[in-house]
Amino acid sequence: MLILAGTIGLAAWLYMLLAHGGFWRVRRLMPPDVNLDAGQATVVAVVPARDEADVVGRCVASLLRQRGVQLRVVLVDDGSSDGTADVARSAAAAMGKSELLTVLAGKPLEPGWSGKLWAVQQGVEHAAALHPDFYLLTDADIEHSPASVATLAGIATEGPYDMASFMVRLHCQSFAEKALIPAFVFFFFMLYPPAWIADQRRKTAGAAGGSILIRREALERAGGIAAIRAEVIDDCALARRVKQSGGSVWIGLATETASIRPYGTFAEIGKMISRSAFNQLRHSWLLLIGSVAGMALIYAGPPLLLLIHKLVPALLGGAAWLLMAICYGPVIRFYRLSPLWALALPLVAAFYMGATVHSALKYAMGRGGEWKGRIQDPSKR
Repeated sequence: MLILAGTIGLAAWLYMLLAHGGFWRVRRLMPPDVNLDAGQATVVAVVPARDEADVVGRCVASLLRQRGVQLRVVLVDDGSSDGTADVARSAAAAMGKSELLTVLAGKPLEPGWSGKLWAVQQGVEHAAALHPDFYLLTDADIEHSPASVATLAGIATEGPYDMASFMVRLHCQSFAEKALIPAFVFFFFMLYPPAWIADQRRKTAGAAGGSILIRREALERAGGIAAIRAEVIDDCALARRVKQSGGSVWIGLATETASIRPYGTFAEIGKMISRSAFNQLRHSWLLLIGSVAGMALIYAGPPLLLLIHKLVPALLGGAAWLLMAICYGPVIRFYRLSPLWALALPLVAAFYMGATVHSALKYAMGRGGEWKGRIQDPSKR
């Protein structure tokens, strides 16, 4: 039995390393060189914001600083109580670009919509009147590098792609963030290998919601934001709709565009993971049990086999753990962390398993997807 467990673990990591779309090869996920002035695309950035006064100013300023595109910003203030709209206006005024920012007061939440997507819908409706080439769907905590939007526009133009997005560099400074945030990126790309996303022959579709550029016509063909109105993992749901409607999708890893929202503690990161984990499993308790068992075997099994005083299982476990660290290593290097962090992936995976179980329990209690006072993933009971 121990030899079988070791063999399964080793085979799994050999597959991940050699045959799972090269998802771990970070250098291949970097944006390609593109013509940043190709066509001077017109872009309207839609920013939903709910109590984001501490970050929205930097977001708006970074958007108004973009070069290589003609860009306007539509910010939808989704019932904020902290002066979010005023901070956004002040940031634009300080740059002398107030005319490029429109702030909309969000309407009361419509039944059947998630709060974020209802705000995005209002922003897109306003932006559509400007007939842009692209919409940029971005979050209020994202600080964009000056050429970020032009790079996405160049990728979309030269690809050609209907939708291009960046997994932005996530905040990674506290001990908890160093332990857990690189794994968030690693697990995301494991679930949605970028090479498979870009392959029109495959159904795999994914996007990173912090920075999504989408052609106006492609969004309309996909059914608009209304088609994903209640989705919790809305970015991937939108990518799936685009691909199903005949569109093409690209995703890569941004080197400079970054999230400036800190998740300083293990509890805060756990809540972030828990918000969508059970939704990712389609609210299936069988999938939850299978996922936890599978992760325990693949992640926890290899190092545990090293504690068994039997040569063959220990060798199998050690080899699997080494391959695991090799796969994880490039993401660790991307975040400029010590290579030793790669060896901690089994413990990190255990934390993610716990957060996934917590997500299921929250859903069962009718509090799934809880975020800023709203239940985004209510139980259907």
